[in-house]
Amino acid sequence: MIRLPEKTLGTLIDKCSIAQLCYLDKDGFPVTRAMLKPRERHGFREFFFTTNTSSEKVNAFRNNPKASIYFVDRRFFRRVSLAGIAEILEDAATKERIWREGDEQYYSQGVTDPDYCVIKVTVQKVRYYSNFKSTEFSVR
Repeated sequence: MIRLPEKTLGTLIDKCSIAQLCYLDKDGFPVTRAMLKPRERHGFREFFFTTNTSSEKVNAFRNNPKASIYFVDRRFFRRVSLAGIAEILEDAATKERIWREGDEQYYSQGVTDPDYCVIKVTVQKVRYYSNFKSTEFSVR
């Protein structure tokens, strides 16, 4: 077991500039998308990403909310895989909280752009790999 999972995994996650977000397509096949790092996270229980409402992944999550997020520390060959349930959030309060200066380049109409939404992933299972060992645990 990891001695300080919140600190160990948090450090790994925060140092990664890219997250791999996975979903199942309409035929049930896994698809992986590189995403900018999460805009917000609460421990390793909840993760918030921005994306286009019109994207394939949003449609896929509306049909099947199972998701996986994968982070890699290439320098020390450590990884963490987080499995959970995705929600598409389009409420004004969440969109405003997650919005950052410069997002206009992706969403030309600003924070109220109908093609701007937030993906929230609530994690249920974690698998951490380091030193040629894997550790899996549930998140409550």
